[in-house]
Formats: sequence, C-alpha cells, structure tokens
Amino acid sequence: MLRGARQAGTADRRCVFELFARRLPDGRRYGVVAGVDRALDAIEQFTFDQPDIDYLAEHQVVDDETLGWLADYRFTGDVWGYPEGEMYFPGSPVLVVEGSFAECVLLETVLLSIYNHDSAIASAASRMTGAAGDRPCIEMGSRRTHEQSAVAAARAAYVAGFQATSNLEAGRRHGVPTTGTAAHAFTLLHDTERDAFAAQLAALGEDTTLLVDTYDVEQAVRLGVELTEGRLGAVRLDSGDLGALAAEVREQLDSLGAERTRIIVTSDLDEWQIAALASAPVDGYGVGTSLVTGSGHPTCGFVYKLVSRATSTGPDAALLPVAKKSKDKTSIGGRKLALRRLTGGVAEAEIIAIDRPVEGDHDDRDLLVRLVVGGEVVGREQLAAARERHARSRAELPMDAMKLSRGEPVIKTSYLEARDA
Repeated sequence: MLRGARQAGTADRRCVFELFARRLPDGRRYGVVAGVDRALDAIEQFTFDQPDIDYLAEHQVVDDETLGWLADYRFTGDVWGYPEGEMYFPGSPVLVVEGSFAECVLLETVLLSIYNHDSAIASAASRMTGAAGDRPCIEMGSRRTHEQSAVAAARAAYVAGFQATSNLEAGRRHGVPTTGTAAHAFTLLHDTERDAFAAQLAALGEDTTLLVDTYDVEQAVRLGVELTEGRLGAVRLDSGDLGALAAEVREQLDSLGAERTRIIVTSDLDEWQIAALASAPVDGYGVGTSLVTGSGHPTCGFVYKLVSRATSTGPDAALLPVAKKSKDKTSIGGRKLALRRLTGGVAEAEIIAIDRPVEGDHDDRDLLVRLVVGGEVVGREQLAAARERHARSRAELPMDAMKLSRGEPVIKTSYLEARDA
C-alpha cells in the first residue's frame, strides 16, 4: 500500500484512521481499554534501522525510492484515544490517528496487535475481579502463553483490578506488584513434606503460602500450623472441589488456632468459578490460563479503518468522509468524537458525534484524550492512574454490567450525524 500510494502521488494526503470494534465479543456486556502506554512506546520507537532496510531490499518488498523514505521514517502526526482502563462499547473510537496516509498506514498492525491482546486480557480480568469482589486476584498465567505476551497480560490484568502477578519481568518492566508460591516440584524434591515446608519457611518466613495438596491436605495443613505455631500466612489449594475443600480447611485451621491463616485457591479458575466460590471461605484467587487467553475471547475484534482523507495533498485540502460498505463489515465515515452520557452518575449511552463537537451536561464525560501531538507523546501516565480509572469507570456502569450471563452491551451506542441539531 505504501509503495503504491507513493507512486500514485496519494501517500501524503492527510488521513484519519480509527481503531474500534464493530461489536463486543459474543455475550459480553462491556470491554476494557488496555495497552495504551505500550502503544505509545511502539509509536515512538517505530523506525527502520539498517538491518530492516537491508532485509526489505534483499527481498524486494519495496522499491529503492520507498526504501529511502522508510530510512527516515518517524511518525509526525497526532493521536487521540480512550485513556487506559476506560470502558469501551461497539463503535467506540478507541484510537484516532491523524497524519499522512503513508505514516499512519504503517502503524496498523502494531496498534491492532497491542490493543487486541491487552484489551482482551483486561476485559476478562475485569469480569474476574468483579466476581471476586473484595477478595484479591493474582495473575499466574505466564506458563500458558508466549513469554512476551505473559508480561503484557500481567500488566493488563493489573489495570483491571488484579492485585499482583507471578511474572517478575512484569514487575521489573511495568512496576506490577509480584508474588508467588512454591510448586508441587518443591515438595517432591524433599524426602518428606516436613522437610519441604521447613525449607520454605526458613527461606521465606512464616508469612509464606504453603501448597498443601501434594499428598494429604489435612496432614499438610496440620504440619504447616505446627511448624509456625499457628502463625502461617496462607495455604494454597490447587485441586479437587475447591469450595468444599476450602470449608474443611478453614474449619481445621480455626480448630488449630490458626484463624489468621488465609486460604488461596488456584486450578484453572475463570470468572464463573470465582463467582461460584463467593460463599466459600476463600481469601484470594490465583488465575492463569483463562485470564491470559481472554476467557474464551483472546481478541477484541478491533479493526483499524480509514474514515477521512484529504481531497488532495495540499495543506488546506478538505477532509472527505470515507466508509467501507462490505456486507457485515461496514464502517462509518467521518472523524468521531465520543462522550459517555451519565444520569445521576450512572452510564446511559455512548454518544459518538461525526465531524462535529459533542456536548454533554454537568456529569457527562468526554472520552477522547490527546496522546500524541506532532509526533511527540504527551499522553503517558502512571499505571496506577489507569487502574483507578478502570475502577471508577466500571462503577459508573448499570448493575447489569456485572452479570456473567450472556447479554447485550450494557449501554447503547448512539451516533450524532454532522447534520443533526
């Protein structure tokens, strides 16, 4: 596309691209935006070094003139978007990218890759933390996904309310709190379970979490309490009927004087299993496979579409709305602005205006913020801010948003055409 547009003389036309989802994953009631800061890093770092140029030349991907243009490439346009942690709905203009066609079209794959992955994880994580209520969720899915995806997944889950991750690289790179427990291999390494527990306690102290279902749960719990004189931090259950087993272990711990010892459960948990354990005496959840695969929806279905383009390459050329008309894959032309309509603090609708300002009343919220101006990133923020935004935005949604049953988006998307009053 880049080579063809440059040869046709259209590559420098000013254009507006938008990243959005035509629909939510089947049955979902809302989505969560994540990966914004990672996308900003990608835009800033998107350049072509000499090995890149050499590869493109060797394989004749583009001509020499385009190679020269790519050697000097750096995005110089503007970007607006939903801030990280915000909710999104069908049609929400999650990202708006403006610049020349040439510089904007090169970003399509990297932006879609980041937003589709991270938002899928955050959307699943939000459902899980909603089901967990005040009980903490710990991300433990690194062994169930690509090694780099694991780091991004830990970050996205933290945005959506997870308390910590077992992935140390996510802690180093993004500042996500880290925690973890021993695996069954540690117990099996030692001659006895007593030796294993004693070694772990000696290394990590009495507040550690002992994995108690390698052999016999009742005996392991008793041993852990004995070795710490009732001061054991937590036990982890990783198999069996977790609800029934947690009740038995809680009763045993209390009878042994270990009332403060917490019970952490793991074992292929998802949001439905977390909800089913709401009445069980569980103090926290470790979630892996379901989380890092988006709980059945590993992508959000985001697309990146051209919605406006200049009529010429002139600096004052007017922008013309353009739209795709393919069956089941239509797009809506024109630049979008978005507002969350609220009444009494409760979200009612996603209002999207086309080629016109959108006005709200005292408690409505504008959704798009500046992320890049003239190629310079201006929208970076602390991860804690995204985490707090998610909690606020989710709290604005109607109560039906927290249902785990299949349903339609919890608020509707309404469009205001440019000609509307």
